[in-house]
Parts: sequence; structure tokens; C-alpha cells
Amino acid sequence: MNKVTILAKKKLIFLLAVFECVLVILAVRIFYIQNAEGGELRAKAYEQQTRDRLIAPNRGGILDRNMVGLAKTETVSSVSVIYNQMTDRGKVADLLSSKLGMDYETVRNKVEKKVALERIQTKVDKKTADEIRALELDGVVIDEDVRRIYPYSTLASQVIGFVGRDNQGIIGLEAKYDQYLKGQNGKILTETDVRGREIEGGREERIEPVPGHTLVTTIDVVLQQYTEQALEKVLESKQAKRGAIILMNPQNGEMLAMANKPDFDLNDPFTINPSGQAEWESLTDEEQMDRLNQMWRNLSINDTYEPGSTFKIITSVAGLEEGVVTPDSPFVCNGSHTVGDRQIKCWRFPRAHGAETFVEGVYASCNPVFMQVAERLGKDRFYDYFIKFGFNEKTGIDVPGEAVGIMHKLEKVGPVELATMSFGQSFQITPLQLVRAGAAVINGGLLVTPHFASKIIDADGNIIKEFAYEDGRRVISKESADTMREILEGVVYTGTGNKTYIPGYRVGGKTATSEKLPRRSGKYIASFLAFAPAESPQVIALVIIDEPQGVYYGGTVAGPVMKEILENALPYLNVKPEYTSEEEQLPETARVTLPDLRGKTADEAVREVKSLGLTAQMVGEGEYVENQFPLRGDEVNKGAAIILYLFDGE
Repeated sequence: MNKVTILAKKKLIFLLAVFECVLVILAVRIFYIQNAEGGELRAKAYEQQTRDRLIAPNRGGILDRNMVGLAKTETVSSVSVIYNQMTDRGKVADLLSSKLGMDYETVRNKVEKKVALERIQTKVDKKTADEIRALELDGVVIDEDVRRIYPYSTLASQVIGFVGRDNQGIIGLEAKYDQYLKGQNGKILTETDVRGREIEGGREERIEPVPGHTLVTTIDVVLQQYTEQALEKVLESKQAKRGAIILMNPQNGEMLAMANKPDFDLNDPFTINPSGQAEWESLTDEEQMDRLNQMWRNLSINDTYEPGSTFKIITSVAGLEEGVVTPDSPFVCNGSHTVGDRQIKCWRFPRAHGAETFVEGVYASCNPVFMQVAERLGKDRFYDYFIKFGFNEKTGIDVPGEAVGIMHKLEKVGPVELATMSFGQSFQITPLQLVRAGAAVINGGLLVTPHFASKIIDADGNIIKEFAYEDGRRVISKESADTMREILEGVVYTGTGNKTYIPGYRVGGKTATSEKLPRRSGKYIASFLAFAPAESPQVIALVIIDEPQGVYYGGTVAGPVMKEILENALPYLNVKPEYTSEEEQLPETARVTLPDLRGKTADEAVREVKSLGLTAQMVGEGEYVENQFPLRGDEVNKGAAIILYLFDGE
């Protein structure tokens, strides 16, 4: 027998060593795969062996301050096809296009896609989905879906916003609070073979979606309806280009209403409003998108304008705060005021106001008075009040896209710029910036944060998050604020704002008629900033009418609108009228005791309300009156609006 050589032994030992090394490496690799990558590989294997279909969660609602729904979600269906499970694709395409009202070629192209799952249509109503399900078509899958519904259609459209096809917020509150509203998708997992076909008897796993939370806002549906109706009426009567009305609580910044016209249907946000439909088809895709963005813009916060005489409130209170004027300071109006080498006219030119006190100048909205106040302040102190009142910053409103004021740089402010700025020209601010500044003047001098969000709640009403807003910073003393508030009350009783006088209520405010650029174009903005009750303001409101035709003065155009809004809003806010002996004799102060309107049909209730000399305002949908405001037995003035809350009787 041949003896094994030393060389052969060495080779054998080497091979055994190599084999052992390979075994060790394989063992280490197996250990690593099992422990480090095992979870990921199991997930990949499970994914290859299953098909997942997403279940959209219920998006949280958006409610007004009284828990009335502004946006809600309803359960619908989605229709999809599985390529490998269809036995007759032509039949599937034909029947689905017919049932869903879709173009046949579009459906056919989707049906022919060689993918695991292809969506044909989402947001399909229950009736249509049930009809398709009854056809029992191979490869057609009906899944749960959700659809966003806006019960009030166009109401506060730019504020509330809307969602896209994926139920993600696009603009407004829907976008701002999307993280709370959206919820989390669920899944249906189904076992499949290598060709993607469902395994008969295979298990199906369902992961439930997590619904979104609900946003409770400070909006009041009734006040929002008041403002929108009043705005629509004046825009139509004055053939104006557009307009806005803002209602805010000046004490804490709660937004009660914000109306912008033209508006759009939240349930159909990609259809242009009627004014732009004629040329829509001739526009490019980019131009169409630009038109839609313009339609979605919120005039109250996205756009700036020259405020005109409403800004005289800021000039006045700055003069009072700095001590350069007192209510009795004497002035003389000669119809104009010369600044440098330029003559700047009073609105009354060629007539003049003559000798007047500071207060009388405010009542008359006399431009020379305000130019002289600004001169006494000097550009540095005057400019400082622009900063104090926040015209160089966003207000902090919780709606996306807020703009800021456009002002001269301090070094660019000369005598002429200072004069024109004193009465609200040669700079631009947003309407909301003006409301915020006006609120500081009447609430004692605090600059509050305007806001819509109040709290986030879950499906059971439990509070998930309560929004807190910083206490307003002080911009003027309480003494100056109180003095200015009293002066502005006089503007309504004896000055340019007299068309807003309401018996029983103390109202203050300031009108404005702003000439748009370029000057002498014949285009104006009529506006009115007002608050009530003057002794303890609960609401501050701004009316803006852009390019009214015919008479365009702020007091004449915006004054009656403001009166209509406050006449409805103040009783609704439970602000009781207090009449003077003279006011008690007026026909409009006659009191009416309300009957019980609950349970009556809407038509019956409206007839009874009208027979009492009152007007009816209906909230909700339905045939019967569920509740009313004011309540049975309450006394209201003749002509007052009665809120009827409707339901369907079921």
C-alpha cells in the first residue's frame, strides 16, 4: 500500500481548512441574514405573495363655532381592475365605461395595463358601485373610498379650502390643518400566486384605516351667511369687480366671518366661475391653471390695496399717543395743503372746511388735518407706528398665502410721501392688516393674532389639541385707544359714517374712498371699517367694494352694507339695544314677541315671520324647522332677521 506523502497531507489539510472557512462564512452569512435582514426579506416575500389595496381613511370634519359642519366626509367606493384575473377585457371595458359614464377608450387603456391593480375611477357613489358589483365581472374590484362634501357649497370657499383626489388639503384650512384632518390609510392584503392571481382559500388581512381628527373653528355659519348675502347684493347692484367683508372679535382675534366674492363651489373647485367660462376653452393649460389660482385667491389676506381714509385712524391715534394733538387742537382747512412745492388737495376742494378742531377734522375726514398731524410727528415717529401696528409683517392668520404690506423704505420717505401716507395713499396693506390694526385701537391698545382654529377633537368629542394664541403686544396706551374709540363713534353719528347709524346701538368707524392706480383712471375702492358696541366692542368689521360703478364713495356704497351686517350681527351676538327716548319713538324700534316656530314647515315659518314684519334666514337643509334664534318669547325689533334651523323630519 502506497504511503501518503507529506505533500498530499498538506494539500488535504489545506482543503479541509478552506472547507471549514467556507462553512464558517456560510454560517455567519446565514446568521446575519436571519437576524439582520430577516424582517426586511420576510416583508419582501410577503409583498411578492400578496396584493395590497389601500383603504382611504375618513378625513376629519371642519366645524363652525356652534359645531355646524362646514366640511365632512362620506363613504363611497373606488372601482379597480386586476389584469391577470380578467377573462374578457373588452366586456369589462364596455360595461365599466357605461356604468361610470367614462370614455370607452380611456377605460380600455386602463383595463389593458399589465399592472397588478389599476384604478378605473374613485369617488363612485354607492348605487353605481352596487350595480357594478352585481355584474360579478372577473377581475373587477370594488373597494371602500371616501369623498369630501361641503354642505354649504360656496360658503367661505377661499377660507375653508378643498382637497385633491388623494384627499390631501390644497388651500385654506384644509391645507393648513391637513396633518390633523387626513388620518392614516388602511389596507386589504390578499395572498396571490406567482402570476398575481388570488389564491383560492388564501387568507385576506385587513388593516383598518385611522380616521382624521375634526377641526373646530371660530367661524359662525350664520354670520358668514349674513356677510356673503350682503356682499353679493352690493356687488350686483353696483356692478363691482369684487369685494370682501371681514368680521372679527377685536378682543381676542377670533375670526367670525370672512367673505370674498367672486367665490367658487368647493364641491367642484376646478370649474371656473361663470365670469370666466366664455373664454375658458381658448386658454392654454398654464393659463387655465392661472385663472383657477386667481379664483381661489383670498382677497382679504392675499392681496394688498391702498386703504385710503380708513388709515387716518392710525395717523390720528399716533398723534394722540405722541401728544402732538389733542381732541381740541385747532386746525384750518383752506381746501388744500402745500407740502414742499406741491399742493395736495382736500377731498372737498375747491371748497374748504375752514376752522376746525382735530375731532371735527376726523369727523369731516379732512386731508389737511392729517397731513399736518404727520408733519408734527415727523417721518421717523410716523414710520415707527407702521411697524408698531404690524404693517411690515404678516398678521399670523392660520390660512396659507398671507401677504404683507408694501411700504416705502424710511430713507425714501420725503415730505410728499409723508403727507400722502397720512391719509392712506402711496403704500399698500392687506385688508386683514387693517382690521388687526383697527382692533388694537379699539380694544385698549393690544395687537391680537387673527385666527380661525379653536381646537382639534376626536370622533367622541374629546379635545386632542386646544390652540392658544399669544396675548397681543401693546402698541398704544389705553388712554389714547379710549379717546380714539370715542372719536370714531362720533364719525358714525355726525360724520362721514352716518349711514351706519343703528338705533339702540353705539357704532364707531371710518369710511374710505381710495382711488386706484393709475390715478385718474376712474377706478375706486369704497370701504368702511366699523365696530360695535362702541362702549365695549364685540365685533370689528371691514367692507371693501372694488370698482363700484356710478357713485363710489365709501360712506354711500359701503355704509349701508355695514349697517345691514351689524343690524343682523349684533342681536345675533346677544348684544342688547339700549334706546334713547327719541329712538324709542322711531317705527323701526317697535318690538315683536316671537312665536314658537319649531316643528313647522319652512314655508309656514317664513310666512309667519314675514307677517310679523321680520325677515327669515334659513340654515341647513330640510323641510321642517328644528330650532330658531332668537327663541320663542324673545322680543326683537321690526325688520330683524330670524334664524330658522332646518332638518328633513326623519
